[in-house]
Amino acid sequence: MLGLRNLYWGARIGVATLMKAENKRKKTKEVCIGAVKIGNFSPITVQSMTNTDTRNISATVNQIRTLEEAGCEIIRVAVPDEQAALALIEIKKGISIPLIADIHFDYRLALAAMRAGADGIRINPGNIPRTDLRAIIEQARERDLVIRIGVNAGSLEKELREKYAEPSAQALVESALRSVAFFEDNNFFNMKISIKSSSVKTMIAAYRLFAEQSDYPLHLGVTEAGSLLNAAIKSSIGIGTLLQEGIGDTLRVSITGSTVDEVRVAYGILRALDIRNVGVNIISCPTCGRCEIDVARLVREVEGHCAHIKEDITIALMGCVVNGIGEAGEADIGIAGGKDSGILFMKGRPVAKVAQADFVDVLMKQLETLLAERHPAQRS
Repeated sequence: MLGLRNLYWGARIGVATLMKAENKRKKTKEVCIGAVKIGNFSPITVQSMTNTDTRNISATVNQIRTLEEAGCEIIRVAVPDEQAALALIEIKKGISIPLIADIHFDYRLALAAMRAGADGIRINPGNIPRTDLRAIIEQARERDLVIRIGVNAGSLEKELREKYAEPSAQALVESALRSVAFFEDNNFFNMKISIKSSSVKTMIAAYRLFAEQSDYPLHLGVTEAGSLLNAAIKSSIGIGTLLQEGIGDTLRVSITGSTVDEVRVAYGILRALDIRNVGVNIISCPTCGRCEIDVARLVREVEGHCAHIKEDITIALMGCVVNGIGEAGEADIGIAGGKDSGILFMKGRPVAKVAQADFVDVLMKQLETLLAERHPAQRS
């Protein structure tokens, strides 16, 4: 009994220590990308990157606008040539969020992108010579723009690959710190840093190590994370672990597929850690033998109807009238469904009996009423 008691209290103390640690976010320097502040305890921002041809201005603008509606706060575009750099002039006119130019190899494209109105530059120190970086630094300083130093496991400097034989956390951090020192030696301090790897363990270790040695703001991400399911898992573990430890100021979830999914997963991670509660949080049961409705279909339909809502609302979609209301008692609004009908409930209190065919319509009408009550000034 004594051993169990000690184990119990040890667990209690451990949980208390973890809760205290997760509430202590690391203080970093503040930088501004357009009107968006990053670092120094500013809200952790969500970024994405277009997968359109940047030279196709209308397609790129349309994708960015869709991402804006999903909650994206900073967007990055590829700049592979001068035509793409010039396209930034018109792209900027059609969007509302800060625009980052992604530059590889050719420093002249960075200069052209800045002249075209980019709000910031992302470069990889492994593929741009130091002599060329000085020209980028000079123009960024003149325009007061932020440069993201994006270290990537797949493009480490040759000497570091030879020194470490693999893209280890130590190799990535040494690359980042060397670049930071070079920029500082050239009187440039308006930086944020990313240290990405497709290995979740390497990524976590690298960010932890860098955070111990520098206070520049950090952009979090697991690179080349794969399709939606794998990317969501890897990013939740990698990004989520670091955020839980107070490390990170902005993030991108990299997904092979929908850019909108990148934003949704990112906010899902932030919501799960109670860092930023933006948009609708749908909780739903995994179903069991008592379930007599298609919960998965119901979830998909409600998600589609709620995609535009930025209000912090929790909706419960439960497949059981027996336990559903009690299990989702903290939800703002919900449906507990049965074979032919179900119960609409709010905060654990039954409101009305609803025919199964009307679940979505009734739920959405009640949701509109709830949102109007929260914001009476916006009523028409």
